[in-house]
Amino acid sequence: MRPLLPTPDISALIGALDLVGIAVFALTGALLAAKLRQTFVTMAFFALVTGVGGGSVRDLLIGAPVFWVHDPWVAPVCMGVALLGWFTPRRWWDKPVLEWADAAGLGAYAVLGTAKALAFGVAPVAAVLMGVITGCVGGIIRDVLAGRPSILMRPELYVTAAALSSVICAGGTALGLANGTVWPIAALAGFGLRGAAIWWKLGLPTYQAERNGD
Repeated sequence: MRPLLPTPDISALIGALDLVGIAVFALTGALLAAKLRQTFVTMAFFALVTGVGGGSVRDLLIGAPVFWVHDPWVAPVCMGVALLGWFTPRRWWDKPVLEWADAAGLGAYAVLGTAKALAFGVAPVAAVLMGVITGCVGGIIRDVLAGRPSILMRPELYVTAAALSSVICAGGTALGLANGTVWPIAALAGFGLRGAAIWWKLGLPTYQAERNGD
């Protein structure tokens, strides 16, 4: 399907959001490898997979060229972030710094994924799901490779925050609102919800077997 190409100014904004989200998520991957006392090769691999995983799955699903294969900046950004993680003390990036940076990246990346899906003619509900995939799948792949429970297996508000950003982005577009207004609001909403979850330890209720007589 031929994409509905955005204006040059919007394209520049998309590119900036993309690199910011990639850098933040790549850093979380690199630092997880550092925490596990892995080699630089493993750290660089974790950075790349975490940074581009969600966007790669999104592009494959919507029939778009996989973005980072054709972008000369993405792989160097991931490698640069891996080098940063390798040569700096891990205590610089301990909680809450990394959690809050990840929250900002989550909101921005969810908006980016939704906007790109909409530009390729994807229906709004499916575009929302593409935004969630863009924001969350890289971290899920990272956690699976590291052998630890992924964010999907924890009740904290993370996927929900990505979904909020995606819904606002798709809803604003459906209403014909200006992208320059909708996108920042959507990204800030997801960041705010994720930030509230970090600050107040908010989470979704878990399934209780007793309620069903089990």
